[in-house]
Amino acid sequence: MRLASFEAHHSASKTLMNLHSRGRALLMLFLFTDVGPDDAPTRILVGSHRDVPPILEPMGDAGTHFDRVVPMIPHVHERETALATGEAGDVYLCHPFLVHAATWPHRRASPRFLAQPELPPVAPLDLDRQDGDNSPVEIAVRLGLGLAG
Repeated sequence: MRLASFEAHHSASKTLMNLHSRGRALLMLFLFTDVGPDDAPTRILVGSHRDVPPILEPMGDAGTHFDRVVPMIPHVHERETALATGEAGDVYLCHPFLVHAATWPHRRASPRFLAQPELPPVAPLDLDRQDGDNSPVEIAVRLGLGLAG
């Protein structure tokens, strides 16, 4: 399983993530073909975006490689699973810390096409806004840390 929030560059030093969602404002799943349960849809661990902040918080701004985070989340694989199925043209907009992966095997004769384009954030997440006007992504991170939304 993978996490969504990371700087998508070719350098291994850039595939890091931190609590401030470095490199990705949202996880976007664009379906370019119809994707059903037999088409290896993206598997999403429901609510897993709230499991990630406590793992990332002690790592500070340096963060860690995204592949190291999932093994550190206790019981994450016990979460309910949802499949990103839909029709060509559907787009899923998800929290950048959502744990997700493709399912296998692909059982249909025709290929599936989807994309996860980068959506760079305008600014890093601000979890301590003075005005309290947090975005939905920031609210979910705060809740994951045990703070008020």
